Amino acid sequence: MPYRSISPKELFERLQKNETFRFIDVREPLEHRIAHIEGAELLPMSRASEWLDTLDPEEEIVVMCHHGIRSANVCMFLAQNGFEKVYNLTGGIDLWSYEVDESVPTY
Repeated sequence: MPYRSISPKELFERLQKNETFRFIDVREPLEHRIAHIEGAELLPMSRASEWLDTLDPEEEIVVMCHHGIRSANVCMFLAQNGFEKVYNLTGGIDLWSYEVDESVPTY
């Protein structure tokens, strides 16, 4: 697989340690208003052509969505465009709310 997966618990540990990486939420603004993870940057998948050039292929990138499907597609797209340090958040924000932070609403 051209990208790796990261579990919600692994991501939480990395965030707690203040590790350096770009954390991207590819959901739409309406979804983001319902629930979000602190520190994630909203870059909707529907506008990827507008923000792709803002990413550094040398940077480590974690991508998330609702359940991990859209983010997997974005990870594949990034990998096909020369990005090698790409991680998909397994289960997305939905699994995050069950495994890490129950205060994050599910929808």
